[in-house]
Amino acid sequence: MIDQIRPRELTSWIARHRDAGQAVVLDVREPAEWRTASIKPGEDFTLLTMPMGSVPPRLSELDPETPIACLCHHGGRSMQVAQFLHNQGFNRVANIAGGINAWADEVDNTVPRY
Repeated sequence: MIDQIRPRELTSWIARHRDAGQAVVLDVREPAEWRTASIKPGEDFTLLTMPMGSVPPRLSELDPETPIACLCHHGGRSMQVAQFLHNQGFNRVANIAGGINAWADEVDNTVPRY
């Protein structure tokens, strides 16, 4: 199952999956988007940047047992990646609904909007 979480819910989602180890926020936006706006890694998650198109050939870099929350601009691309990961046997997957745009509203208002 793919969990749909808002940015403000990320901490509690990670806490529910803490038994599986350090969570990953997988930012699937393009490099130009990362340069425009990015989140800061938290104490409870590692930030990994991997453009959506590179996820299939780089799948071996991800651990299917690790909790992974996918992030993009508004939540569409990240949902596609979350679905792909789920179909590949990843069981602890979430889509950060609203993406980095919602992150700027709910978590860190210093993150630029674009």
